[in-house]
Amino acid sequence: MNGLRKGIPFTSHHSQFTTMYNKSEQLFERAQQSIPGGVNSPVRAFKSVGGTPVFMKKAKGAYLYDVDGNRYIDYIASWGPMILGHAHEPLVKAIQEKALDSTSFGAPTELEIEMAELIISMVPNVDMIRMVSSGTEACMSAIRLARGYTGKNKIIKFEGHYHGHADSFLVKAGSGVATFNIQTVPGVTAGVANDTLTAAFNDLEAVKKLVADHKGEIAAIITEPVAGNMGCILPQPGFLEGLRTICDEENIVFIFDEVMTGFRLAAGGAQATLNIKADLVTYGKVIGGGMPVGAFGGKKEIMQHIAPLGNVYQAGTLSGNPIAMIAGYTLLKELKDTPSIYQELADKTEYLHKGLHEVLTKWGQPFVINRFGSMISLHFSDHAVTDFASAASANNELFKKYFHAMLKRGIYLPPSAFESWFLNNALTYSDLDETILKTKESLSEIA
Repeated sequence: MNGLRKGIPFTSHHSQFTTMYNKSEQLFERAQQSIPGGVNSPVRAFKSVGGTPVFMKKAKGAYLYDVDGNRYIDYIASWGPMILGHAHEPLVKAIQEKALDSTSFGAPTELEIEMAELIISMVPNVDMIRMVSSGTEACMSAIRLARGYTGKNKIIKFEGHYHGHADSFLVKAGSGVATFNIQTVPGVTAGVANDTLTAAFNDLEAVKKLVADHKGEIAAIITEPVAGNMGCILPQPGFLEGLRTICDEENIVFIFDEVMTGFRLAAGGAQATLNIKADLVTYGKVIGGGMPVGAFGGKKEIMQHIAPLGNVYQAGTLSGNPIAMIAGYTLLKELKDTPSIYQELADKTEYLHKGLHEVLTKWGQPFVINRFGSMISLHFSDHAVTDFASAASANNELFKKYFHAMLKRGIYLPPSAFESWFLNNALTYSDLDETILKTKESLSEIA
């Protein structure tokens, strides 16, 4: 329960700490010889928090196990999709059985139809849906579709929101781009950047000004309805409603990026939770139970412009592949059939919030905890965190110390102050109590 490895307890003694990551350190050295930066996704490199990334070997339920035998309580959940925990038995069994029929056909299957019908039955305002292979691809395709549908080129996105690594989205983006403080990304042309307009999240007046300044030029407004790539940041009352009104008045396609929130906040995602209708919605790894997958869907009048019905082209050999589809179908069907899961997750997240709040209040340093459903984040800040600027101005050096103090106590948090934590329903209240206790110990260490 305390991060044991081969019977040796964790302590804060540095020599023992480094010994316990011997294999991870060796693997990272080896990885850097063949993989840029030693990782296949930048935030994994631990550059934001320092130190050597931990190499994982397996996971089960709420726990991760690294190559050195350390066990961690997991608050990343593979960045969202492991809503029911790792290696969920019905999901694993379904994948194993489906793999016997082949991992890919490059041809239609009935399962793709069943998956589409299931999603449409769960999500409001989605008439048709197209499967792709990642959240990045989903968001990229949704923007292309919005441009093709409206005949306009510019888009509005929000500072600190991350919609994948397609060129249009790397202007003032969140997640890894924010973590590495990359404001200008080489390889993104000036033309692409000029077509991407940005505003601060929760600043409706800034959006109105952009729309007025570029009258008749804006194809889409894309937003994370609840931000998760600069920490968990909630929409302020009236903000999303205001965006919906602007889009209606100006013939702008309103896109919800629900790669994180879709099927996590509720069976119907943020649209259902917040009672806001988007024109298009994008999904990612959640709808594949952690397998590489994505999707974009929405109103029929817009979706019918996608090839082969229309002239907006999008394709992919692995789109709707049977392994991703059976994993996603198994997960989503259980979520639909057991709606109490969402209340259980929300209750656990609230319990964690209250416990952390009590410990941090006694510690005496300024902090902010943001929470929505089963998403939560901690900011060492003396002001409200409502957008990227306020998230970036928090004491992120202190977060680095907190991260490592928690890591060596067996609590695996996102290795960046700009990422939401994601709870999974395999977490027990004992796990939450342990996390709260380890926070108290960690704060005593870094004070």
